[in-house]
This record gives sequence, C-alpha cells and structure tokens, in this order.
Amino acid sequence: MDRRAWLAAASSALLAGCLKAPLPEINQVPDFELMDQDGRPFRSAERLRGRIWVADFFFTTCNGPCPRMSALMRRVQDATAEFDNVRLVSFTVDPKTDTPAVLKEYGRRFRQNPERWFLLTGDPETLRHLAARVFFLGGMGPEHGTRFALVDRKMRLRGYYETTDSSCVGQVVGDIRRLRREIL
Repeated sequence: MDRRAWLAAASSALLAGCLKAPLPEINQVPDFELMDQDGRPFRSAERLRGRIWVADFFFTTCNGPCPRMSALMRRVQDATAEFDNVRLVSFTVDPKTDTPAVLKEYGRRFRQNPERWFLLTGDPETLRHLAARVFFLGGMGPEHGTRFALVDRKMRLRGYYETTDSSCVGQVVGDIRRLRREIL
C-alpha cells in the first residue's frame, strides 16, 4: 500500500473510531511519601514509578460518593488482576480520622488486595497539594472530587473518569490497556 492509500485508510479508520488519539498528558505527578494502611512508609518512587496506576480521593466516614467510588475501585482491581504492573491508590482527604488502622478496616470492607491497592494517609499538606495542585480533584474534606485519575509509567496524569457513571470501570480498564501498549 502506498503512502497516500495508507493515509486515506488511517483517516477513515480514525473517523470510524477504529483508531484513537493518544491519551493526553495532563500533568506530571511528583514523587511523594505517605503512609499505607499497614502503617508502613509509602514512597511513590519505589512503589509506583514504572507502573500504571489509578488514583482517587476519599474518606472513610463519607456517607456520600466515597463508598460507591471504593466499590468501583474494587471492580477496577478485579478487572486488572492479570496485569502485574497496575496499581490502585486511594488517598484520604481526612488524615486526622483516617489512620492506618481505620484504612485497613475500610480496605477489608471493600476486599482490597493490599499488594495492588494502597490506601494512603499522612501529612495533610502533602495530601492537600496532591488533591488540589497535582490531580486537580479538589481540596480536603467533603469537597473532594469524585473522579478516578489514570497515571502512566512515567508518572504523568493521563485521564479522568467520572465515578457517578459505573461505565467508568470499562473506560478505565480500556485506557489501562492502551497505556500498556505504549512504548516507553
């Protein structure tokens, strides 16, 4: 196939939805250090760099969207079980209440796999910075965002998924598959 024919075929496929544009590069996620649900230090450079991960912000005493978000995160955990390079990270927006012990119990409620899904707490300023200035998902407390965020292996924020729509799980998993095919 000559170049002109290939371009015409590629354009048709793109218009037909067969090819998708690359996911955008929204922001760079800096290295951070917090504490996981087991009370151990969690260093993103060691635990997340080189992996694809999904993030959200929640708090354990939430009676609103947080339990739904955590149930959807569990579905993402199950749907990506075969992908050894995928992690899930839930950041608390209420570090005063959400101690490691509280997070551990919350994780049990949602059948969290502690090897793949991390519930993080720690310095309020670090958490506030990540929520507001890195992920752009609001501040601390009840005004946090209700979206999942997708981060690639180079620690770049690549997408958002609204958790008020349960189809977000399929969208997240589909985009994880796309990121797994990207050449580093």
